Amino acid sequence: MTASVVMANIPLRVEELKKAYAGTPVVDGLSFALEPGSCFGLLGPNGAGKTTTLKLCLGLTAPDFGAITLAGQPIPAQAQAARARTGVVPQFDNLDPDFTVTENLMVFGRYFGMTKAEITARIPWLLQFSGLENKADARIATLSGGMKRRLTLARALVNDPDIVFLDEPTTGLDPQARHLIWERLKQLKLNGKTLLLTTHFMDEAERLCDRLIVIDHGKKIAEGSPRDLIATHIEPQVVEVYDEAAGALDAFVAAWRGSTARVEISGETAFFYCRDPQPLLAALAEASGLRYVHRASNLEDVFIKLTGRELRD
Repeated sequence: MTASVVMANIPLRVEELKKAYAGTPVVDGLSFALEPGSCFGLLGPNGAGKTTTLKLCLGLTAPDFGAITLAGQPIPAQAQAARARTGVVPQFDNLDPDFTVTENLMVFGRYFGMTKAEITARIPWLLQFSGLENKADARIATLSGGMKRRLTLARALVNDPDIVFLDEPTTGLDPQARHLIWERLKQLKLNGKTLLLTTHFMDEAERLCDRLIVIDHGKKIAEGSPRDLIATHIEPQVVEVYDEAAGALDAFVAAWRGSTARVEISGETAFFYCRDPQPLLAALAEASGLRYVHRASNLEDVFIKLTGRELRD
C-alpha cells in the first residue's frame, strides 16, 4: 500500500499545527492522527486551545504553521470538499426555532446539496437513531434539552459523514440523556464512523475514547488510550478523605504526608494516591471526624495531575 493511499485512509491528520493571536500561542505544535472507526478525544482545561484546534481542522480559520488533512483533503485549501464528508455537533445547540424537527433536518441536508428525495429517505433513520420518531412535526421550543441535543446529533449525520466532530456533546444534560447519547455514539463507532470528541467529562472520555490527547496552553502533554494513561501517570488506588471536624483533616494529612501515599489537597478534601492503601485505610478506620472513599484511579485523576486543580476562566 502506497503512502498516498495510507494518508487517504486516515480521516484526520494534524502535523505541527500552530496558531497565535496577538503574539500569544493558542495552538503550539500539535500533531495527532485519527484511526478510521475510532473515537479520539481532545481534552484540556478552559483556554487550552481545544476550540481553536477544531476550527483549524474544519478550515474555519487558517493556521500559522503546520499541515491538516481532513477526509483526504488539505485544509484549509479544500475545506469545503472535506466538510461535505464531515458532521459537526457544536457545543451549543443552534437549531432553527422557526422549523419543526423534520424541517430542521431537511434544511440542513440542502446545505450539502442533497435532493429533497435523498433527505426524505434518510429522515426516518435519523429520527429513529435519535429517539425522536414521535416528534417529527414538533417545534423546537417544545423539545426538552435532551431532545434538542439528540436532534443536533441527528442533524450532524444527515449527510452520512465519515467523521463526526463532537464539541462537548453532553454538556447540560441529565444522566439519563447523557447515557443515551453515549449509546448512540458507540453505535456510530460500530457502524464505522470516526469520532473526534472534546469533553470536560472525564468519565465520558474514558467510556468512549480509544485514544486521546491532553493539551494545555496549546501543547500536547500526554497521549494514549485512557487505560494506558492511567497506568502511566497515576498511582492505581485513591483514597479521598473529607473533613467533618475542624482540624481533623489537617492533623491526619500532617501525620501521613511523606508516607507511601502522595497527597493533594483541594478545599476540605485530601486525595491520597497510593499503590497499597491498606495501612491508610486501617488508620482511617480508627480516626474520628473524617469520612473517606476508597476507589480505583481514573482519567480525571490523570487530568488533574497533568493540568492542575486551579480554576480556568
